[in-house]
Order: sequence, then structure tokens, then C-alpha cells
Amino acid sequence: MLPLTDWPLEDRRRLIGVFTDIDDTLTTDGAITPDALQALSGLKAAGLRVIPITGRPIGWCEPFANGDPLRGIAPWPLDALVAENGAVALAPDNLCQISLQPSWNKRLQLSKIYQQSDATRVNNVIHLQRIAAQVLHEVPGARLSQDSPGRETDIAIDHSEFAHLAPDQIARVVALMQAAGMNASVSSIHINGWFGNHNKLTGARWIVRELFGRDLDAERDQWVYVGDSTNDQLMFQHFRHSVGVANILRFTAELTHQPRYITRRERGAGFAEVARAILAAKG
Repeated sequence: MLPLTDWPLEDRRRLIGVFTDIDDTLTTDGAITPDALQALSGLKAAGLRVIPITGRPIGWCEPFANGDPLRGIAPWPLDALVAENGAVALAPDNLCQISLQPSWNKRLQLSKIYQQSDATRVNNVIHLQRIAAQVLHEVPGARLSQDSPGRETDIAIDHSEFAHLAPDQIARVVALMQAAGMNASVSSIHINGWFGNHNKLTGARWIVRELFGRDLDAERDQWVYVGDSTNDQLMFQHFRHSVGVANILRFTAELTHQPRYITRRERGAGFAEVARAILAAKG
């Protein structure tokens, strides 16, 4: 991993969009900090597309994408938000009116869109509940994530947010999910399991196609991905411009594919560092 200061100016100048993880990348101790929120606004004001892609549930994401006046949450300045590792997204209601013109200062009405059919999701729920029960029974100390009520297409086992699982327990959970035919991914806080071929990368391709009618692979050198954990490896591998915030160093031994660059600071402050680097090139 190279220091972020080694990121060439011309590469940053050519960027049109930013994909980012949320937990421990945008957020710090579970909340977005003012510098990270300002970074999102700055990127949008400069005309870049900003799309978080997270393993968090769609229900957990809605207050941040849409805003929640009752809880004092202003909507984050985003173009869309992809949740549950690529399965579902919050996207503007009228997709045909979306263009590459900046809309950061306009209030968008967002609705849920899915990669899987209604019938597939209904059928999967039965199996997801069965496997969740098996994991809780067979792995001592395992518990569902506290955001599980907001999940529609996967299950999540808490390993570092409000509970703690040892590495061998995490490996056991992953093995049980995979033995049941699920995909399994370990983030900085959860172990996610789901049925289907979607992941963060297919989710990124899907949302760019849905929103803009464009082929992400044809312009991937114009996008950057920012992440912090082992479940970001596919994105680190795919995007030439990939950045890990500094707290990714705790996963170094587990990373087969590392980000090209690393920030000096951790979590939201690290994301703000990435934004400043991009905006300096755009200015």
C-alpha cells in the first residue's frame, strides 16, 4: 500500500465518481463525523457521483439516504446507496431523469430497487431464518446483529460491534454459511451471509447501469473505491484507484488483495483525507 500522497494528480483529476464503504470508513464509532459529512458535500459540489456500498441492511440505511427529521438526521448528499452487499439499493424514483450532472443540492425522492425478484427473495427468507438458527445453536456466543430487523436479503452475525467472537468462531460461522450454499463475507463488525451471485462489485456495476445506463467496467479508471476491511477486497482488486483508510492495517495479514493507497488517518477522518486529495486535483 502506497501513501495517499503518491496518488498521481492526473489520475485524481480524471475521476467522475466515488464508491465507499460505510462502517469504519465513512463512520467513526458508529456515527458520521462532521469532517466526513463535509467531505461528501464537497465531492458532490465538485460534480462527482458518490455511492456508498455496504453490508448494512437497507432499513438501517434509509434514514441516512432519505433523512429523518424526527431523529434530527439530515440526508447524506449521495446519488444512491447500495446495501446488503449489492442486493438492494436506495435510488431516485425517476431513474430516467438521472444524468451525470451534479444534483447534490436537490432533495431526491428515493425508493428501493432490488437485484433479485420478489419470488426469489420470499423463498430465500425461509432458508435464511433456518441457517441463522443453526449458527446461533452451534456457535457459542453467536448472536444476530442488532440491525437484523432491517435486513431483507441476508443475515448478519455480530462479531465486533456489540458482541465479540474469536477468530476461530468467526471461521466457524463462515463455514456453516458456506456449507449451506451461501456467500459469506466478514466486515469490520459483522459476518454476512446471503443467497445469490451479488456482491459489492456486482452491486456497483448494477447501480451505475440502472442510474446512468453506463458500463462501469468501461470507465472503472474514472472511479475510486474507499474501504477498510476484508470484505472490500473484491473492490480493491477491481479498481485501479482504491484506497484503504488507515484502520485497514489491522487486517493486513488477512488481505489477499490490498488497496493501492492508504490514508494517514483512520475511519471518517481518513475518508475526508481522500476527499481533500480528489478536490485538490479538481480545483
